[in-house]
Amino acid sequence: MIGGGLGAAARLALSDFITARCGGGLPLGALAVNVSGCFLIGLLATVSGADGRALIGYHGRHFLMIGILGGYTTFSTFSLQTLHLAQNGQWLHAALNILLSVTLCLAGVWLGQLLAQAINHWLAR
Repeated sequence: MIGGGLGAAARLALSDFITARCGGGLPLGALAVNVSGCFLIGLLATVSGADGRALIGYHGRHFLMIGILGGYTTFSTFSLQTLHLAQNGQWLHAALNILLSVTLCLAGVWLGQLLAQAINHWLAR
């Protein structure tokens, strides 16, 4: 619960910050949260996984990944915002939001894993 609350607070802060600076045409705040959340979950899953060298125990892993990142990422918000864009006839924005979210979030997980693999390699030396 504590992790979820911390993650939700971080999501609100980052999303509001980006939305205030970039406007409201495309939901860039939610996109930034989802991409950074995917990057972090890829990083943590690899660093703390079976091959990971970082000392993050079972409870710490779950606190970070399920608690904080579970409260932080916003795919439910992404879905609602995309639906609203489509319902309002903003098909291009809806399609761009889907394309950017899926592509960049997958890239975020991949980059997080690459960084974690480099960290694991460095720690193994």
